[in-house]
Amino acid sequence: MASWGLLVTGASFAVFRGLHWMLQLLPTPGSAAQDSWKWRNICVSLVHSLLTGVWALLGLSLYPQMAADPINGHPSWALVLVAVSVGYFLADGVDMLLNQTLGQAWELLCHHSVVVSCLSTAILSNQYVGLCVVSLLLELNSVCLHLRKLLLLSHQAPSLAFSVASWATLATLALFRLVPLGWMSLWLIRQQHQVPPPLVILSGTGLVTVGAISITLGIRILVNDVLRARPCPRILGYKETGGTRRYRDGELVARDDATLLLKD
Repeated sequence: MASWGLLVTGASFAVFRGLHWMLQLLPTPGSAAQDSWKWRNICVSLVHSLLTGVWALLGLSLYPQMAADPINGHPSWALVLVAVSVGYFLADGVDMLLNQTLGQAWELLCHHSVVVSCLSTAILSNQYVGLCVVSLLLELNSVCLHLRKLLLLSHQAPSLAFSVASWATLATLALFRLVPLGWMSLWLIRQQHQVPPPLVILSGTGLVTVGAISITLGIRILVNDVLRARPCPRILGYKETGGTRRYRDGELVARDDATLLLKD
């Protein structure tokens, strides 16, 4: 079973790297031309989030035993889903290393390393697959995050579409990110006697890392997109600070590179 999971991981890696390459052959929207690599990278991430997020939700709906027994209760296709995600995160890490400096990419690379370590443990042991499928519900929130970021790169903020994306991001962050993270944390605390100590440490580190990033990002989106939604007059000599918005030729531009910190 482990060899089958590794084979699917390799195939997924090749497919997502191929998708990165194919997007280089397609024109980037003019409004996002200055950030063409970032546009392509987020488009690939959007494909992964749509695929795995919907797959995980349908799978848990049709096979709730995975939540009842997250250690051993899973069908074979659940392992395939986990392997597909591992292949994506490896491909995304390679894409970042090829197009960014280590200083620019280290935060996301650390995030990806934690996620790959957790998911790979399930593939190699053929256990905890149900827990990994629950964790992939987070990708439903990532769909909204990526759409919101694409709108930012296209200079569509502020707009009705951007407002809808922002509110959808906040709603799905609570429902499909914080709720699953809370459930997994409680499960790990209650069942820690069944889980080997190294896996408790690894899983706990992953939950704390993703949870902290999720809460921080939710606060930033709430502040930048909702509380500061009203345009303000351009002030000469205004100095931009982290997390603030700036005006360029009268156009409101949101500084929101922090969104890229959350691509799971």
